[in-house]
Order: sequence, then C-alpha cells, then structure tokens
Amino acid sequence: MWNKVLDEYALRGYKPRILIVDDQPVNIHTLSAVFHNELDMVVATSGEKALHLAINQKPDLILLDILMPDMDGYEVCRQLKNEPATKWIPVIFVTAETEADVEAYGFEIGAVDFISKPINPAIVRARVMTHLMLKLYMDNMQEIAWLDGLTGLHNRRRFDEMLKQDWLLCRREQRPLSIIMLDVDFFKCFNDTYGHQKGDECLQAVASALQKTLHRPMDMVFRYGGEEFACLLPMTDLAGAQESAQKMLDAVKALKIPHAASSASPFVTISIGIACEIPQKDTGEIDLLTHSDHALYQSKRDGRNCISTKPVVASK
Repeated sequence: MWNKVLDEYALRGYKPRILIVDDQPVNIHTLSAVFHNELDMVVATSGEKALHLAINQKPDLILLDILMPDMDGYEVCRQLKNEPATKWIPVIFVTAETEADVEAYGFEIGAVDFISKPINPAIVRARVMTHLMLKLYMDNMQEIAWLDGLTGLHNRRRFDEMLKQDWLLCRREQRPLSIIMLDVDFFKCFNDTYGHQKGDECLQAVASALQKTLHRPMDMVFRYGGEEFACLLPMTDLAGAQESAQKMLDAVKALKIPHAASSASPFVTISIGIACEIPQKDTGEIDLLTHSDHALYQSKRDGRNCISTKPVVASK
C-alpha cells in the first residue's frame, strides 16, 4: 500500500511533501528517519516558522507537536485552518499526551489524527500513508469540482477561492495583485448567427488561447461565467498586467474566428478590464473585483476590442 501511495504521487510528478513541526531536533530526526528519504521532508522548530513554511511550501501533510514554547500546536492548527491557503492540509498531532479530552479538542480544531510518543515507526507510516491517500482523493475531487466542463479552465467557484488566497498573500507581502476581466464581444449575436455548437467551439478556442499566454504557475485564468473570463496575477503590477492583457487581446485576434455580426471587427474579439492594487487591511478583494468590472465596462463603452485599466493603489 505504501508503494501505491508513492506511485500515485509520482504520476503527479512529485514526492509527497511532509512538514514536521517540533521544537526538539531529536524528535524531528526520529520522525524523518521513518520515511527513509521516500518523502520530501520540510522541518520547523517553532510555530511561526511552521506557518510560514505551510504557506510557501504547501506540504501534503503536517506532523505537529502540541507542546512547544511561544506558540503551541493547538494555536498553529487553528491558524492553519483559518488560512485559505492551508485550511485543507491534513494535520496529525504527535504528542505524549494521551487523555481523551486532548484528542477531542484536537479533532475539534481541525486535526485528522493523533500519533503518540514515543513513536512506533510502523504506526507512523501507516497513518501517514492513510492520510496522504485521502489527501489525493480529496485533491482529485476538488479538481473536478473546480473545473469548467466546457473549456477545461477553472470555474467561478475556484476563482472566488483563489482571489481570497492571492489577496491575503499579496497583503502579507505588500505586493500588487492584478485582476483581468474580459468578455467575448457580441457573443449573443455570434450564437444567433452561427448556432450554439459554434458558440461552444468559439469559447473553447478563446479559453485555450488565453491559457497559452500565461507562463508563471501562480497566474491563473478562469471561466467566470457565460462568455466572460477572468485572470488572477498575484505579485504583478499594472504594467505587467497590461502586458498580459495585450497578449490576450492579440491571441484572440490571431484565432481569426469569423464574426459577421460584430460591429467591432469581422473576427471574434474581446474587451478587457484591468484592476491592480496593493492590498491593505482596510480594503477588500471584492472592491478590487468591482474595479476590474468597471474597467471592463469602460472598454465596452469605448467600442470594445480594447483594454481599460484601474490604476494600482500605492502602499500606505
């Protein structure tokens, strides 16, 4: 069964990554030795370091000591579950505490299992294997739930989740977050002229063209709804977003999909709105989304087949 878990992760192109959190290096060494270099191991000796690594390294599972100075395991777990980027990472408490109320409280705040100290290597491997496999199944189910069936892009639900995550990340780093909203021009007229089958093929071609313009793993394009698409560009300023938007505009034009019912062009085109902001504690991601919508409608008022922007808000 252990090899099956490793094989499943290998099909995804990587080893399972585990974050071990314990203030005693000897305990970290003991746990690490259980896996014989079969896993990608990340270690932290404090709660603060653990939170930082969980966000930036995105482990598949966390082995977390309860009794630590400064920030105990309970608080680390609470913060992990309150952070959109880490809330779905399974947490297993590793502890010498054996009272029933300790386990009950741990499960209440979000842990998935307990391992008792002194550790039994066979039990550690078995429980880690079980929760890594469950994590794979959950990831697969989430991927299905997040995909748009027509275009293969991530859907509106995934956009809403990623917008929250990127907003918090950029607020923490005090870096700009850009949103590109775009709409296929006169798409209802396209459907009326060529039929819904051709309309679906048009959306698929546009989605593929948009996806190919993005090259950073953190940049994502979504089918927002109907003929509307959205793109999230974390750590990207207004100039970078404008460059990406221009590539999208050009990529769709290059498709040369005939559109006889469009007053903007004889071919299918898109209108684009950009908003960019350095998130602050007294602002929210919904405001940024609203600004991008307003910019999109400005492009429509300006004749479509163009780009409008909402400038970056300077850091305070």
